[in-house]
Amino acid sequence: MSTTEVVDAEGVTDRWEAVRDLPPSAKLVAKVLDYNDTLTQSQLAEETLLPPRTVRYALTRLEEEDVVEARFSFSDARKRIYSLKV
Repeated sequence: MSTTEVVDAEGVTDRWEAVRDLPPSAKLVAKVLDYNDTLTQSQLAEETLLPPRTVRYALTRLEEEDVVEARFSFSDARKRIYSLKV
C-alpha cells in the first residue's frame, strides 16, 4: 500500500484522501490528470482553463502529497510530463 492510500474502518481504500484538503486548483488538476494519462503543464493549463502560475502551484502541492509523478519529456527535455499516481 502506498502512502497516498487510506483505508477506512470498513477496509475500503479512498484514493482521493490525499487530495481532499488541497486547494480547489489542485483538485481540478488531479481530476484532469485522472481523465488523461499524461499531460504537460501547458496542456494542464489549457484543459483546466487555469493560469499557468496556478497550475504550477497546484502541481507543487500535488507533488508534496505524492499524488502526481513528473518525468521529463523524451520529445522535449525542457518539458515535464505529469501523471496521477493514485
